[in-house]
Amino acid sequence: MDEDEAQKQRLKAAVHYTVGSLCQHIAADCEKQITKQTIAAIAETAFRQCDIFAKDLEAFARHAKRNTVTVDDVKLTARRTTALHNYIQQKSEELALNNQELKEKRKRNAAKRKSKDLEAEEENEVED
Repeated sequence: MDEDEAQKQRLKAAVHYTVGSLCQHIAADCEKQITKQTIAAIAETAFRQCDIFAKDLEAFARHAKRNTVTVDDVKLTARRTTALHNYIQQKSEELALNNQELKEKRKRNAAKRKSKDLEAEEENEVED
């Protein structure tokens, strides 16, 4: 088995484990049981859907003549699933807001440092 195939198998195992954990929690909450075959089917479906998403993301970025996948590519990929698109849109807006707040905070801190540096320079000039 080559390295790519081994990595794919590890990813599949991780997806299967995660789906199994989610199913156990949901089954416990609903007082139902979920068969191992059902968990395997859900895991395989999720893995295949992720593969489709990955290929779509690569295609969208390539179409835009970019090597990097952007948020807009992700939004475009999710456009067929309203709930997923809305969730991604909401998270995108939250990230943009957080990034804006961080930029403003950095700008304020830089201004404070510059002000302190100027005060220190003035004190040094007065002492000379």
